[in-house]
Amino acid sequence: MYPENNQQNNPGTCDDSCGVLPECAPLAVPYVPFQQNNPKRYTQQEALANGTLFPGLNLPFQIKAEAVKVLGTQMAELQALEFMLLELGLYLDTHQDDQEAFALFRKYSNLEAEARKAYEAKHGPLTQSAAANAESWAAWLDGPWPWQHDTEGGAK
Repeated sequence: MYPENNQQNNPGTCDDSCGVLPECAPLAVPYVPFQQNNPKRYTQQEALANGTLFPGLNLPFQIKAEAVKVLGTQMAELQALEFMLLELGLYLDTHQDDQEAFALFRKYSNLEAEARKAYEAKHGPLTQSAAANAESWAAWLDGPWPWQHDTEGGAK
């Protein structure tokens, strides 16, 4: 059914270092590598660029070259923090006893709240619910919207 050099006969090909599909994985069948305990983690910038916090789950996808232009901006920092929270939250759903990951989740949650507050103070609310803290609803409607900012955070 499977080639002789499949994953079962060669378990060393699916470790935590990279997300490589085993030779026995046919094209039309989805495959997700098993996540290891205490996995390696990318830095914030690497995770945002690769689309995952964990190198072991990183399958080879193409990213747009323009994504590099937004790195280092206030919006990119906020997006990176939100991405870290999402990834850590998903990890914690299946590894609830990992205290180190939970401590990181708390840390990044606080950093995200601070970054969001700073961004919204400078550029206005990011969500309708954030507009509840503004002087009027016009704060939500007045531009520029987040996607209307150039890579430096100013209006286009």
